Amino acid sequence: MHTIGILHHPRIPASRPLADEVHHWLAAQGVRAWISSTWDMSEMRPELKDSSLLVVLGGDGSLLQASRISTGCNVPLFGINLGKVGFLSEAQPYEWPEKLSRVLAGDYWIEKRLMLRAEVERDGRVTHTFTALNDVVVGRGAQARVVNFQLSVDGDLVTTYAADAMIVATPTGSTAYAMAAGGPLLPPQLPNFVVLPVAAHLSFNRALILHETAVIAIKINMDHEAYITPDGQHGITAQNDDVVIIKRDANFCTFARVESTGYFYRRLMARLGHMRQE
Repeated sequence: MHTIGILHHPRIPASRPLADEVHHWLAAQGVRAWISSTWDMSEMRPELKDSSLLVVLGGDGSLLQASRISTGCNVPLFGINLGKVGFLSEAQPYEWPEKLSRVLAGDYWIEKRLMLRAEVERDGRVTHTFTALNDVVVGRGAQARVVNFQLSVDGDLVTTYAADAMIVATPTGSTAYAMAAGGPLLPPQLPNFVVLPVAAHLSFNRALILHETAVIAIKINMDHEAYITPDGQHGITAQNDDVVIIKRDANFCTFARVESTGYFYRRLMARLGHMRQE
């Protein structure tokens, strides 16, 4: 671990002071570190090439942003949770020195997670390209009217949905919007995707589990506003007859883990219990 990046969230008050604290702690360990905001992608890109680890201070949204920033750089992420849920983070604020010490000592393992690549085809050409760690959502806009979605897999028509939205999620995203919409929970090591309609009307309303090699095409048919949104971030306005092509991205998102490989189930039950109490 010769160089470590520290990414803070500019709208979480505790994030920047903690970034400075981590920076000073790493310096005391003899490790070079740099600090940037998760919003300053262009500023940090040169630094990523020389980094061995990214310490991300924030919630799951910050880690989703970091996953896109670091795509193709092969830099593992280590999250310190400053958010409400923290499915993806490895440490809480009170325990990060102990866990980060283990990473510096080499006492950790690398977890690889699938990512999605989405291309929007309009009039026969690709107009937009996205990557996502959680999901790609194609859904209605402000008007409470269903959209017709024509789903094809590997070039074959599967069915047509009338629904509020279609979610295509990775195993990581199965605990996010897909779970809220009634989808199955997939552990992160599974090589599968979930395709799930939201509030399907008089049409097939079950989730489909597809292999990671599947190529998914969703054709949009509507006469009102709809959106295409990766990872709940900024998306684009869709047009009638747009086709969204979704497949596995060539790159994985990697995390530095110090917990045992069965951590996912313990964390899932703990987080769900915490949310029920709230």
